[in-house]
Amino acid sequence: MSQRKALSAAEVRELLAPVEAWLAGGGEPPRPVVASAVRATARYLAASHPGGSVELRIPPYVAVQCIAGLDHRRGTPPNVVEMAPGTWLMLATGRMPWADAVADGLVSTSGTRADLNSVLPLVEPAE
Repeated sequence: MSQRKALSAAEVRELLAPVEAWLAGGGEPPRPVVASAVRATARYLAASHPGGSVELRIPPYVAVQCIAGLDHRRGTPPNVVEMAPGTWLMLATGRMPWADAVADGLVSTSGTRADLNSVLPLVEPAE
């Protein structure tokens, strides 16, 4: 298995630049651009908050394990967070509060540790 280089906050911000207009209400960028931003931010979360107690799923682009605690080894993890790519990017950039996303049904969570409020946003929204 190859080891990926951990991204810095500046590198994540750079990968988010092409989706900023979309997050502000503009047209959706090409799928590869969205995929790159989603993967970068999810992997940045996993690197910043390592562990295996929570699985973050953003289909169809990425699933990562993060947050320290009890690790699972087989089957479905006990703590799962799943959402659409646009929702994830809004949360990761601080454009949407976690509580609002959950209340609006934009995030699916299961398990007692499936709350990412304390680790979001990953980067502040662009001005």
